[in-house]
Amino acid sequence: MAKKNVTFFCKECGYETAGWMGKCPGCGSFNTLVESTTVTGSGKASSNQKSDSPAFKADRFTWTNRLETVRLKDAGKEDYVRFPTGIDQLDTLFGGGITNGSVTLLGGEPGIGKSTILLQLADRFDGDILYVSGEESPAQIKMRADRLNVKGDRIVICAQTCFEAIAEELSNIKPSLCIIDSIQTLYSDSVNGTPGSVSQAREVTAGLIRIAKTCGLPVILVGHVTKEGSIAGPKTLEHMVDTVLYFEGDNTGAYRILRSVKNRFGRSGELAFFEMTQHGLRPVDSSSALMITGRPLEAPGSAITCAMEGARALTIEIQALAADTCYGTPQRMTSGPDRQRTAMLLAVSEQHFKLSLNVKDVFINVIGGLRITDPACDLALIMAVVSSARGIPLRPDTMVLGEVGLSGELRPVSSPNLRVDEAGRLGIKNVVIPSACKNAVKANGNLEFFYVDNVSEAADVLFS
Repeated sequence: MAKKNVTFFCKECGYETAGWMGKCPGCGSFNTLVESTTVTGSGKASSNQKSDSPAFKADRFTWTNRLETVRLKDAGKEDYVRFPTGIDQLDTLFGGGITNGSVTLLGGEPGIGKSTILLQLADRFDGDILYVSGEESPAQIKMRADRLNVKGDRIVICAQTCFEAIAEELSNIKPSLCIIDSIQTLYSDSVNGTPGSVSQAREVTAGLIRIAKTCGLPVILVGHVTKEGSIAGPKTLEHMVDTVLYFEGDNTGAYRILRSVKNRFGRSGELAFFEMTQHGLRPVDSSSALMITGRPLEAPGSAITCAMEGARALTIEIQALAADTCYGTPQRMTSGPDRQRTAMLLAVSEQHFKLSLNVKDVFINVIGGLRITDPACDLALIMAVVSSARGIPLRPDTMVLGEVGLSGELRPVSSPNLRVDEAGRLGIKNVVIPSACKNAVKANGNLEFFYVDNVSEAADVLFS
């Protein structure tokens, strides 16, 4: 007799347990365990059900399943085949093109351009493409294709959400690329649960990965995002796939930022910039100029810095606003920088400059909607806050670089010459940089360097 088993999975790390717990033992997150129900019977029936699962439909992993074990020095080198996408910026994100047999997860807010960029990719990709749509009808996709001037002679639309039917289409058509829009709409008849549930998403994704690895078929999955901006569903989906791409930026603005968060076949952290037009997403080459174009001149609270994103030095503008609070507890809002690190830097600012931030609301914004984690932007953030709180603009045409410690000291930044070269290319005249970088920075006749050891010295230079 069939027996219902209830297990719980963590949406963040995929930890599995037989009972619900408020805190996940795997990653320490609270309230992330969700219920997943499966039906099992006798041992033989369970074995048959396992063989019917999407994760076991294909023959085997051709890349990972090997009969013999080898030493690392004898492992050799795999000759992967890369296929150009027809869009140079996307090729850079993928590490030179889409690798055969790779599985990519593309996430982003609704309306930001996920389906648009994939239709443009499918139009330029060499070979037949199977476009699996679980959210739109073929007629709706045709309307978007006409607006984007996509001919679609080699694109086959499959309006199915059942995994078994999709696997059959893949076997019959044998496309060069498969696009799934989206993974949360797919389900398998052999797995209990509604489409988008933890069990369905995990098993269907595992089945698609096996097909991709066995047939050498590149697969791109579109993933929904939560209100926090992360891909919906279990975090294990991101661990299972080879590449994870995220759309960043405001979906109501003209510009889009596509970031490579994970890439097993190239460098992660790379960025691609696009402009949304009536004919689709158009690549933008001058990304640095885009991030600082239209910045206010001689305005308090604005600072220019440079962040490393992958191998690229990206010039950005950080804006800060410190205003008297009308609440019992002052507000701290950030758009771009990490909120916890921002709180630490605000404490350093208060310690050294006595800005009375305990009675002020502080808002930090990175222009363009870019998320930054580079500690070299610490000093620029602090100087923007000081500038806003005092109502004094920073020295004009100045780039501010430096990682800040808790005692206010400045630590050296990585790749200083790449940042300096970017400053010179954009017409910036002054660079404030930690003294520890003095020996590493090459001379540049177009720039004047100010070497400082702590935040107080930096303030003396920037506000003099």
